[in-house]
Amino acid sequence: MMKRPQLVALPGYADRQPDVHFCGHCGHAAVIDIAEPTSRVCGRCELGLLIGAPPELAPAPTDPFLLVDSTLSVCGMSALAEELLGVSETAAVNRHVNELLVPADAEVSGPGDLVNLLIHAARGDGEVHEVVLRPTDEYGIRFWARIGPCGPPRAALLVLGDGRIR
Repeated sequence: MMKRPQLVALPGYADRQPDVHFCGHCGHAAVIDIAEPTSRVCGRCELGLLIGAPPELAPAPTDPFLLVDSTLSVCGMSALAEELLGVSETAAVNRHVNELLVPADAEVSGPGDLVNLLIHAARGDGEVHEVVLRPTDEYGIRFWARIGPCGPPRAALLVLGDGRIR
């Protein structure tokens, strides 16, 4: 009799916590009702798709956030991000993220570069990183942000914060 190979957990995956699912529009955690069929649309606001992200990256309902695809185009944004950045989601979608946000430090380059972080996160690679950003046309405003992978669909999640440690 042939012995079956033993299954082994890949390093870094066995101890990983499951993703937190939240609405791509209102930011609230997904409400799962066992009696209802599973849906990708938020049951609370009925406007956003449910997105998954690591627990340390997932936004709170009070956090503005953007979803950025692998071409660095905005593919979604929360209602709070619309308010904060002064642009509607319909006007922001398909625009390059640098039309809305840029690194606060003009000298930033290398592995911490915003573009590099967003591309890796949109591919599903990498961990959660913290950066400081500013609106493209503003110089006195700073946003602390967390960037990491989310999905489906695969994208980078850019959560804007106020600088407080979570």
